[in-house]
Amino acid sequence: MPVRRVCCIGAGYVGGPTCSVIAYKCPEIQVTVVDISEARIKAWNSDTLPIYEPGLDKIVTQVRGKNLHFTTDVEEAIQEADLIFISVNTPTKTFGVGKGRAPDLKYIESAARKIAEVAKDPKVIVEKSTVPVKAAESISKILKHNARHIPFQVLSNPEFLAEGTAINDLFYPDRVLIGGEESEGGARAIRELSTIYEHWVPKERIITMNTWSSELSKLTANAFLAQRISSINAISAICESTGANVEEVAHAIGLDSRIGSKFLRASVGFGGSCFQKDVLNLVYICEALNLPEVAEYWHQVIAMNDYQRKRFAAKIVDCLFQTVTGKKIAIFGFAFKKDTGDTRESSSIYICKHLMDEAARVAIYDPKVEPQQIKMDLTDPAILSDPAQYDKLVTVATDPYSASEGAHAIVVCTEWDQFKALDYQRIFEGMQKPAFVFDGRLILDHQKLTEIGFQVEVIGKVIRSAPQSP
Repeated sequence: MPVRRVCCIGAGYVGGPTCSVIAYKCPEIQVTVVDISEARIKAWNSDTLPIYEPGLDKIVTQVRGKNLHFTTDVEEAIQEADLIFISVNTPTKTFGVGKGRAPDLKYIESAARKIAEVAKDPKVIVEKSTVPVKAAESISKILKHNARHIPFQVLSNPEFLAEGTAINDLFYPDRVLIGGEESEGGARAIRELSTIYEHWVPKERIITMNTWSSELSKLTANAFLAQRISSINAISAICESTGANVEEVAHAIGLDSRIGSKFLRASVGFGGSCFQKDVLNLVYICEALNLPEVAEYWHQVIAMNDYQRKRFAAKIVDCLFQTVTGKKIAIFGFAFKKDTGDTRESSSIYICKHLMDEAARVAIYDPKVEPQQIKMDLTDPAILSDPAQYDKLVTVATDPYSASEGAHAIVVCTEWDQFKALDYQRIFEGMQKPAFVFDGRLILDHQKLTEIGFQVEVIGKVIRSAPQSP
């Protein structure tokens, strides 16, 4: 039976864009996105969406109110739906067994229990959130024991979206994975979900498999990508000590067809909601399966990322004559990557933490991150032990020029394109001397900066200062 009504529980970074594209590509399907947060749903129904993603606003505007709806009426949406996506947050646990590694599945369980409570007829349930292996089995058990003998099929359909390019990733996916039960009912449910994607995705890119393989594929993909970043960052440390250039090394090895060039850009470290969480999830699974050597192998990916951030922050302090106490440091970028307002696990947070620990005054500019989000991130007890220090140490600037006025250094933490086109001569003239630029994303014209007079420090290579005029 064709799917006519879709419900998505969770209106966040995955559920909102995914269901907006489904509604756009499948005009005959009614898509309802539900969330218990009234403020979030209100934002989805406004001209200012709760998340920034290039192209998303145009899609939402075209289909909202037609076959795309945002509501807090969870029960009605569940009852009317043929297929339900579960797309809720799965943060890393902060206490208890698996603290710091295992995902917290309380929102997944809550969604499953709500479905079991209100559903009156069979549904296909699709886990869209990043979950550990066998999460679908847990959802199935909850439904089976609480749903009054209503049959359900639970599928795994992991997302592979990169923030900043999510709409393009949804329009032109490398692959769509669908994992299901190896039974007649499971095959039927897989076919129903596949039919939705076939509206715009070539059939050969829709890959079906068993549920556990689908769940593990998601974690493995992100672990491999994070591993590549940590690997090139490890090489960047060698480059800085030997005089090699990490960009030249990355280009050379990227030409090897067995390796390829993607995710070989050295930086101050990876961030975002997925990489660290998924690698730690994989570490926890290995520990639970009594595979300590495998767990330690993958944990080193996270350890190298932490090391890169600390190393970069230490370089800032060292170059500024071993002290940044009371010095103004301009932070260019707070989002974890360009073209998003998401700050989860952003390297900027940790760079600011290390600088604030040294009593530096940080002036932060980001074109998409709201001031209240910056304050929330930097007043977290894990970042700033005394939240009262925030107002003394942190300023949120409205533009990069005011952020850098009177600063001893600029630290580029996010690769926003606008940072490449700034008037650095003007910035230099307004800074303390010697004026430093620390390019943590390798995006600026380093030769031009040195010619202006900046002292330039970057990841993975040594920049020679321009000779001074007599």
